[in-house]
Amino acid sequence: MIPVFDGHNDVLLRLWGKKHGDPVSAFIEGDGEGHLDLPRMIRGGLAGGFFAIFVPSPQDEEFADEEEMNPPPANEVGQFAALAATVGMASLLFRIEEASQGRFKVCRSAAEIRAAMAEGKIAAIFHLEGAEAIDTELRALDVLHRAGLRSLGLVWSRDNAFGRGVPFRFPSSPDTGMGLTEAGKQLVRRCNELKILLDLSHLNEKGFWDVARASTAPLVATHSNAHALCASSRNLTDEQIRIIGKSGGMIGLNFANGFLRADGRWQSENGLDTMLRHLDHLMKLAGEDHVGLGSDFDGARIPSQIGDAAGLPALVTAMEGHGYGGELTKKLCSENWLRVLERTWGE
Repeated sequence: MIPVFDGHNDVLLRLWGKKHGDPVSAFIEGDGEGHLDLPRMIRGGLAGGFFAIFVPSPQDEEFADEEEMNPPPANEVGQFAALAATVGMASLLFRIEEASQGRFKVCRSAAEIRAAMAEGKIAAIFHLEGAEAIDTELRALDVLHRAGLRSLGLVWSRDNAFGRGVPFRFPSSPDTGMGLTEAGKQLVRRCNELKILLDLSHLNEKGFWDVARASTAPLVATHSNAHALCASSRNLTDEQIRIIGKSGGMIGLNFANGFLRADGRWQSENGLDTMLRHLDHLMKLAGEDHVGLGSDFDGARIPSQIGDAAGLPALVTAMEGHGYGGELTKKLCSENWLRVLERTWGE
């Protein structure tokens, strides 16, 4: 089985929100809910990835139904509340590691990831999806980095002190407002100094180009698709895709139906051919060394042919049947992610 290293999942949010039972045991033993737990990761060959901490907006409602493509803008989140929620989800991540009996490791370097994968352990990256928990003086960033934070999305799809999140719109350009604030530019520079990967998914177009000008690291969008094939505001323009490749960076293919389908709809009847078309387009513009997978497990509606983490072999088989050779499939599944982490973290 070809191992998969994944650019994004939201399982910590799902576990944090559980109303009954122990969330740590639910992950380790497998609760069958959502898309992701340890047994399903093992069955599907999911060897590791970015474990996102996302703080939901207060009083926001779920999409009214799965056809909703233009939900109302998300409410902003205060820094103190965001930090408390972030600590709660980070604690879950570390408790999972502690209770896993060596089957799950939070990794702080590319060498640790390679070693964990070689030993059959799940290799997890501590990632923030949105920087709301960080104060503009960046003091919380230093503490979170010491705790293991190695990847940071400047925004989710809402505004914060550092930049403008792209709202969920279809059809829409990602050019939806102003770019980074001065605090955002300082955050980029500090992340470069600390060798924290910067994730450009959810950032609007002006913010994207602000990061491209300010950052010395490879440009990375952990879970984004091609706007030319699905005109969602969340997807990347061809120009953005090209510059990510030129920077030596990475794009993780998002499995979310609404970011794959040409009509922008979210229903589950969505063939794997849509995913292959996006992979082809991304590789054509960025290069085959700069594309991988960024599932958005537990954070989006995904093709029913995959279903959950245990269904990843269906995608790998489709990739091979599409004409991707064994070496290219391995690059798309894991090797490209490890290469960009080595370039970004310097290890």
